[in-house]
Amino acid sequence: MAALSKSIPHNCYEIGHTWHPDCGRAFVHITQGALAESLRIYGTLYLIAAILRKRKLDYYVHKLLPEILQSTSFLTANGSLYIAFFCILRKILGKFYFWTPGLGAALPASYVAILIERKSRRGLLTIYMANLATEALFRMGVSRGTITPLRHGEVLLFCVTAALFMFFFRCKDGLKGFTFSALKFIVGKEEIPTHSFAPETAFLRRERKRKHHEEIIQRMNIIAVTKKFVDKVCKHGPRHRCCKHYEDNCISYCIKGFIRMFSVGYLIQCCLRIPSAFRHLFTKPSRLLSLFYNKENFQLGAFLGSFVSIYKGTSCFLRWVRNLDDELHALIAGSLAGMSMMFYKSTTISMYLASKLVETMYFKGIEAGKVPYFPHADSIIYAVSTAICFQAAVMEVQNLRPSYWKFLLRLTKGRFALMNRKVLDVFGTEASMHFKDFIPKLDPRYTVVPPEIPVVQSWK
Repeated sequence: MAALSKSIPHNCYEIGHTWHPDCGRAFVHITQGALAESLRIYGTLYLIAAILRKRKLDYYVHKLLPEILQSTSFLTANGSLYIAFFCILRKILGKFYFWTPGLGAALPASYVAILIERKSRRGLLTIYMANLATEALFRMGVSRGTITPLRHGEVLLFCVTAALFMFFFRCKDGLKGFTFSALKFIVGKEEIPTHSFAPETAFLRRERKRKHHEEIIQRMNIIAVTKKFVDKVCKHGPRHRCCKHYEDNCISYCIKGFIRMFSVGYLIQCCLRIPSAFRHLFTKPSRLLSLFYNKENFQLGAFLGSFVSIYKGTSCFLRWVRNLDDELHALIAGSLAGMSMMFYKSTTISMYLASKLVETMYFKGIEAGKVPYFPHADSIIYAVSTAICFQAAVMEVQNLRPSYWKFLLRLTKGRFALMNRKVLDVFGTEASMHFKDFIPKLDPRYTVVPPEIPVVQSWK
C-alpha cells in the first residue's frame, strides 16, 4: 500500500532531471526532444491522412502546416510543462509527496496543453487517455489485491460493448459520423436498417435490383460465365424475405462476410509488421517470411472474420425465426459476435470501445435532455487521465500499458527512464522494479541528500 503521508526531502535534480542539475537546462532538453518527436509524429500522421482523404491542393497550401504545428505545440507543451511544474511544485512545497512527481505535476501541464490543441481533436485524445488511465487504475487495483481479475474479462466486456454498438447501429439515427461508417464497412450496408418501408416493399426492391443485375451479366462475354455460375450457387438457397442481401443466400452471405473481413484483418496485421520486417531485410532475410506466416496475422483475421459471420448469421437466423427485421436482433447478434475476441484477446480494444460507447451514450443523453452538458469536460477528463498515466509512469511503470511507456521514452529521448526511482520506493509502489540496476550519477554540490555511488550509468 502506498505511503500517502510520507515525504522525501530530495530536490527536483535528485529525483527528476538527474541528467542535469539546472531546471532551466532540463526544461530545454525535454522541450527539444518533445518538439522533434512531435513534429515527426504529426507531420507523418497528417500527411498520410490528407492523402487518404484526397485533400485538394488548397488544403496542403493553407491548412496542413498550421494543423501540424498546432498539434506539435500541444504535445510538446504536454512534455515540457510537466518538467516545469515538477520543479515548481518542489520549490513551493519544499519536499516531495506521493502525489507530487506524477499526478501533481502532470495535471496542470496536461490541462494547459490540451487547450492548445484543436477542439475537433480533443474528444479523440480524451477517449484514448481515459482508456489508458482506466487500464492503469485497473492494474493498480490488481497489483494491490483490491481487484480480482475476471477470466476472459476483456471478451465479456467486448460482448456487452458490441451488443450495444450494434443496437445503436440498427436504430434510426443511433450512430453518426466515423463510428457509423466504420460499422457499415465491417458488417456491410446490407445490415443498415430500413425504417421507411415494410419488408414486402424491401423484398420487391431487391427483386428489381436482382433482375437488373442478371440482365447486365447476360450481356457480358464468356469471362462472366464462371462468375454467373458462382452467383447461381449463391442465389439458389435459403434467403428470408426480410434479408437485404439480394445477391446471396443467407449461408453464402455469412461465408463471404467471413472471407472479406478475414482478409482485411490479415492485411492489417501484415502492414503493421512491415517496418520491423524490413529493418532486418539485409541482416536476416528469412524474417520476411514471418511477415506473411505470423500467428497474429491469422488471429486478427479470424477475430474480424468470425465477428462479421456470427453477427450476420445470427441476424439472418432471427429474421427466419421471428419473420421480421427488428433492431433488437442486433443486441443478441452483437453479443454473440463478441465471442469472436477469443481468437484475438485484447484489453486495449475492449476498453477503447467501452470508452467510446460511454461517450456515445453521454452525448445521446445530452441530445435527449436527460444528461447535463458540462463545458470543457473533455479537457478536464483528458488532464485527469493523463495525470493518472504520468503517476503510473513515475511510481509504478509495471502497471502502465507498455506501448504508452515506450511513447513517453521516445517523447523525452529516454530521459523519463532516468528518474531516481530507488528513492521513490519509500512510498511502497515498487517504483524501481524495472530499474534495479540504475543509479543516477549526481553532483554532490547540488544535492540535499548525499547521493548513492552509481553502479551502472545508463545515460551518457
